[in-house]
Amino acid sequence: MKKVLLGAASLIVMATSASAADMAARPYTKAPPMVAAMYDWSGFYIGANGGWGSSRNCWDITNFVLVGPVVPNLPEGCHDASGGTVGGQIGYRWQASQWVFGLEAQGNWADFTGSNVSAQLLATRNESKVDAFGLFTGQIGYAWNNALLYVKGGAAVTSNEYAGIIPATGVAFDSASDTRWGATVGVGLEYGFTPNWSFGVEYNHLFMGDRDIVMIGTGNVVPAGATIRTDRISQDVDIVTARINYKFGGPAVARY
Repeated sequence: MKKVLLGAASLIVMATSASAADMAARPYTKAPPMVAAMYDWSGFYIGANGGWGSSRNCWDITNFVLVGPVVPNLPEGCHDASGGTVGGQIGYRWQASQWVFGLEAQGNWADFTGSNVSAQLLATRNESKVDAFGLFTGQIGYAWNNALLYVKGGAAVTSNEYAGIIPATGVAFDSASDTRWGATVGVGLEYGFTPNWSFGVEYNHLFMGDRDIVMIGTGNVVPAGATIRTDRISQDVDIVTARINYKFGGPAVARY
């Protein structure tokens, strides 16, 4: 009986071994390759900027206290008012494939100052100063992963001060101020050096047109509050800034 059981057990072991040998080996499948993470420009951002600007201002007398309206207008000359600027920006971007769209508001303090000798009022200088500006723009850009090239355009506003100066004393004999609206176009290049932080450079040109500015006496040489002259002052502004932004949102995610 024992011999019969041992024989049966041997046959079972041999059959099992043969069946295992006949089974095909399980094929090996490699994991899909990982694609590098794509930078995501979408989301709200806030940042700071600083740089340099120059405002081109041309003055033409249209009305003078002693003679009334001046026709044709008398050109007093042009000057560049240049200096530094610092400010901040806030905006939102959304990305579709490699195209990036955005809206942004920017506000800056400025110290763009310049003057020229008046061609009409001898021994006086006309001085212009831009002390602040704002930009409200839309953006269209193209991204190469974490590098973004974009163009922008929209509305611009400048805060300005004007004065007639007596060079011998440095005292203003008339002055005025205005806030004017115009248009702006610009271009920028931005680089994301972390998932949330980016650094860029930007250029903007502001088309501010011309306005008739009534110059009022300061009390030096001429009575305070008296209308001395009206000048049609044209203005264009060029601004170059470096920018740093912080984008709210999660990091870029690797794709397979």
